[in-house]
Amino acid sequence: MPGRIIQAVQQAGTNNPLIMLDEIDKVGADFRGDPSSALLEVLDPEQNNSFRDNYLGVTFDLSNVIFMTTANVLDTIQPALRDRMEVIRLAGYTEEEKREIAMRHLLPKQMDENGITSRELNISKTALTTIIQQYTQEAGLRQLEREIGRICRKVARENCRGPQGYSQSVA
Repeated sequence: MPGRIIQAVQQAGTNNPLIMLDEIDKVGADFRGDPSSALLEVLDPEQNNSFRDNYLGVTFDLSNVIFMTTANVLDTIQPALRDRMEVIRLAGYTEEEKREIAMRHLLPKQMDENGITSRELNISKTALTTIIQQYTQEAGLRQLEREIGRICRKVARENCRGPQGYSQSVA
């Protein structure tokens, strides 16, 4: 978004903030321009001391700003832009961590959002492990939450159709 970097520095109230650019791998050119070209200047320590924001019409010294970016894949990041970054790879969640997060947070959240109780649905650890192994391929938890949500919606639908008070168990 034009002018956004200078606005972020102004909002931070300091000239040496940490600015996080999330999912930089999804930045791409379109009819409005190529943001990665502007980011080349922003992220380059040799150039960012005289960064010119053409949208706001001001020159600003970004050499004290620390930029951190996130990405899911490196392949889609422009090579010249990637050269200006130090890449730190973080491992995804382990199967056991995913299962615990699902039991403690994702399942209760989805059950609440879909209006079902623990009397109506009980998902075993074995079932969660199967869902993780066979239905999710990512390092994160988005797909796992979607799958749990799908199960909860199915139980809620069945509760609306059938007699009240019965329990669904996923083993």
